Amino acid sequence: MPIHPTAIVDPSAKIGADVTIGPYCIIGANVEIGDGTSLQHHVTIMGPTKIGKNNRFYAYGSIGQQTQDLKYAAEPTYLEIGDDNTFREFCSVHRATSAGDKTLIGSHNNFLSYVHIAHDCIVGNHVIFSNNGTLAGHVVVEDHVILGGLSAVHQFCRIGTRSIIGGCSKVVQDVTPYSTADGNPARTRGLNIVGLQRAGFSRDQMRAIRAAFRKVYRSGLNNAQAVEELRSGSLSAEATLFTDFVANTKRGITPGSKAGVEDGED
Repeated sequence: MPIHPTAIVDPSAKIGADVTIGPYCIIGANVEIGDGTSLQHHVTIMGPTKIGKNNRFYAYGSIGQQTQDLKYAAEPTYLEIGDDNTFREFCSVHRATSAGDKTLIGSHNNFLSYVHIAHDCIVGNHVIFSNNGTLAGHVVVEDHVILGGLSAVHQFCRIGTRSIIGGCSKVVQDVTPYSTADGNPARTRGLNIVGLQRAGFSRDQMRAIRAAFRKVYRSGLNNAQAVEELRSGSLSAEATLFTDFVANTKRGITPGSKAGVEDGED
């Protein structure tokens, strides 16, 4: 367990096997670091924080600091991180705000330099956040999402699975699954056709997604009417996921582009 002599590790911290802690790292109280994880140098991890296996933290990361929410009153709050994540230089991830609550990050994610994940966020698996991607508090990011560089997501928004958000975007409403969104404020530009193809979605799966997408964005119906019509028929698993997302939105979904939305060809 190589720990550099300049590193400071609190006696209460639980450090797994084959963990590397580089020069000038600081590990606070109530931190748990899983096997095979590496901290490059000048990384700070504060607790209560639980980190899984085989994570990589690059220089100057700040992980598990207390929330920046002014309502915080020194209650015990938590951060939990899964396995096989990469946090590049200067990433910051904060614990939750209210007593007993958690900020949650899944596994197999890649967070590029200066990414910020605020209090009470839930981030899934296999996501990529480009440089300076920023989440405000209480944001939910589902699996296989790509967040473009210099983009910011408003608090309480949801980002649906396999969606992609263009660089320099300002997201203030929910982004539907399988979609592309871009702009300030962000608008839905179309389906993430290339992403779905690369993920191995079949023509039938994509045709079902496209039908649900068109019903919501191109039929002229409001969201409730579109959902009702979609649910009146037979839906695939993917179309059901899309429809349920629209039905359950609290902030509303990101509107279509003024120039229309592109949804590929059948």
